[in-house]
Amino acid sequence: MVDRELYAIILGVSSGFGRACAIELARIGYNIYGVHLDTGSNKEKAEEFRRSLEHLNIKAKFFNVNAADDAKRKEVIEAIKQDKENNPNHVLRVLIHSLAFGAIGPFFSENPGEMLNKRQIEMTMDVMANSLIYWTQDLFKAKLLAENSRVFGLTSIGSQRAMANYGAVSAAKAALEAYVRQIAVELAPYKITANAILAGLTDTPAAQKIPGFAKMLQHAKQHNPFNRNTVPEDVAQAISLLIDEKFYWITGQTIGVDGGENILNFIETT
Repeated sequence: MVDRELYAIILGVSSGFGRACAIELARIGYNIYGVHLDTGSNKEKAEEFRRSLEHLNIKAKFFNVNAADDAKRKEVIEAIKQDKENNPNHVLRVLIHSLAFGAIGPFFSENPGEMLNKRQIEMTMDVMANSLIYWTQDLFKAKLLAENSRVFGLTSIGSQRAMANYGAVSAAKAALEAYVRQIAVELAPYKITANAILAGLTDTPAAQKIPGFAKMLQHAKQHNPFNRNTVPEDVAQAISLLIDEKFYWITGQTIGVDGGENILNFIETT
């Protein structure tokens, strides 16, 4: 039997959850396609990270492009398709959507200049939710998603609760979860699963842009049964388990990876 070469594509690979997932999946033998958008010193750091993954004896190919750009998405998928055509053992089994670029701010303010506008709201929805559908559709059309492939979207508690300045992202996360359910239903006949991963409050570069996040992080730690915050590695380890072929019956779910934080907070605020 010819050994398969397993691949994962991670949207938002250079930091936070995406970075941790790349490391964890590389450790268990997955080759990594990474999509990120970085400039200046961060661009070089992303390239250094890519090289570090290759030290784990896997292949790592990064694309420094806007993952929400239709033309760039097609370029990346075409490159993956070419790799598969040149390698009969190539199997793409994991898609992780970890894009965390959205507008932070209020919907309403006495100063109209502070209010999120149509462009900001639509951009947030497109990047943080709609792009999951577009990537999955194009990978499916290109016949790149293998049997038993796994699709994951990273969501947050904002999908369920209102938070200051988080309205546009909250809406996008709620939409992401709905998209995951629909992907799960429509791709089940092809033995492809989809799940949303709801992490506890996690200190990531994207989260640090939320006003008052440091206090939120402290509160989450105080109300977590394990008395610590979620870290990106917690999510990466959960995903590394769920990609196992044995877990094909888990699909269309929003899976909490938070050490019980959400349960305890819910009890105390009702």
